[in-house]
Amino acid sequence: MKLFRRKPIATILKEGGDGEHSSGLNKVLTVKDLTFFGIAAILGAGSFSSLGSAVFNGGPGVIFLFVIVAIACAFTAFCYSEFASRIPVAGSAYTYAYSSFGELFAWIIGWALIMEYSIGNIYVAYSWSDYFTSLLGQCGVQMPEYLCTSYMEASKAFKGNVQGEALTAWNTATEIGGLKIILDLPAIIINLVITYLVYKGVKESKNFSNLMVWIKMFVVGLIIIVGGFLIFKNDLFGNWTPDNSVGIPSFMPNGFSGVMMAVSGVFFAYIGFDAVSVMAEESKNPQRDLPRGMIYSLVICTVVYILLTLVLTGAANYKAFEGIGDPLAFIFEKENLNLPWMHFLVAICAVVAMTSVMLVFQMGQPRIWMTMSRDGLMPKRFSTIHPKYKTPSYSTLITGLVVGVPLLFTDKTFVLDFTSIGTLFAFVLVCGGVLLIPRREKEAGKFHLPYINAKFVFPALVVISILLVVSFVPDFFSNTFDFEGDKMATNLPMVVFFVLIVVMMVLSYLKNLSLIPLLGLISCCYLLTGMAVSNWMWFGVWLVIGLVIYFSFSYKNSRLNVEPAE
Repeated sequence: MKLFRRKPIATILKEGGDGEHSSGLNKVLTVKDLTFFGIAAILGAGSFSSLGSAVFNGGPGVIFLFVIVAIACAFTAFCYSEFASRIPVAGSAYTYAYSSFGELFAWIIGWALIMEYSIGNIYVAYSWSDYFTSLLGQCGVQMPEYLCTSYMEASKAFKGNVQGEALTAWNTATEIGGLKIILDLPAIIINLVITYLVYKGVKESKNFSNLMVWIKMFVVGLIIIVGGFLIFKNDLFGNWTPDNSVGIPSFMPNGFSGVMMAVSGVFFAYIGFDAVSVMAEESKNPQRDLPRGMIYSLVICTVVYILLTLVLTGAANYKAFEGIGDPLAFIFEKENLNLPWMHFLVAICAVVAMTSVMLVFQMGQPRIWMTMSRDGLMPKRFSTIHPKYKTPSYSTLITGLVVGVPLLFTDKTFVLDFTSIGTLFAFVLVCGGVLLIPRREKEAGKFHLPYINAKFVFPALVVISILLVVSFVPDFFSNTFDFEGDKMATNLPMVVFFVLIVVMMVLSYLKNLSLIPLLGLISCCYLLTGMAVSNWMWFGVWLVIGLVIYFSFSYKNSRLNVEPAE
């Protein structure tokens, strides 16, 4: 079928530049630069903002979710690495899907990745603004609330009579023609600055990003050391086993269901690692360095997140993090560890950290659009390369608009959930894509995904997992298959997940599937079961819009209409 026509890998390499062909982009990135880009994207808004809501939902036990997500991302990183080694061009999961699943799925992934990079950057911009205005306040500079609050947030506060800065912004805002002038000005300004940097070139962005990563890693290390020391000094170990709903000390006070409620916030902390794969055409040796950059950054950031979570949950009771948007600064406030100089330092670091995240995300989206434009699925202008700066200039400017305009009418909560589900969906297809492509011989100097036959190993792992769940969470299956009242909509994703496991067990036996991508597929699908029904509804709307665009423009203009496809 034409909807599933695949693009030959040889054609992708010729168009994108694989070391033998030129794509017009500057090849300046080393494995260190790629690792730093990964750290810049992963260690940012997740640690400095969404980590607070994750701790509130899951308590100290949220570290288990970090481990689960890290394992899922590790399997996915291996799959990305296998594709990156075979297809070292820009486009990330979109390009990989084009060669394995075909054009329709490639378009769906490309459309979903807009949620990760552009819409994800909206959340980062909001978080950056929160820390920046907090930093200004500590320096004695107070911005009017209506110039540092999103309109939607202020409107919600007014309708719900929620006391705080958002309600103040609504009550004090200037009106023009009956419309209240409320906008997050710092978020808009930082988006303009980042767009300018990315437009100027990857070399300038690389140097700026590397500097910010060094600063960020130093301060995060200081938070872990100082916070950990004060937890031991002040004997705050009781915070790691707070009372649950029946008054029993527990590492997971809200149970494992509470831990899973934090999946959006925790997963958002990790989505940046695949931004490394987007930089393929600007890497000096992509087939060797891209896999290393992804895996190195993922391992480093996982260790950091676990340590940060332990420090946060030890410094204060997990319930104190409700509504806290600056958790790493919060633990050093007077009512907690009471260290004002650390509070000020963390605020500075947060501004630096989230600037680097925005930089990496803002570099990723234009390169995906550039690749889709080469294929005819986006207008030709999206693949325009600036003659002087050697960057996808038009796509960069459009990305700035896609991030900047929604800052006027969205808020953080909506953006966070929306971003996570889209990225998980892309990860599922990447892992599935590796299962579809044929195995190859190992080549010197290139990453090679180890093949482990899942025929017997995967069913054995499923049985072991079921035994562990029954032992440690005895009511898990009774709750999952309870469809009375409102539980049907809540439990349906988990039932679908179990059906998927059975299907993959059969396929692994019949087809001798590779274990690593299979585990990546299953673990990412499990994380999807933690998404709320509303998340799925909004994601469905987003996909419908994307499919309308595909069938009205992209399908007809695809280069595969005139070129041979596999």
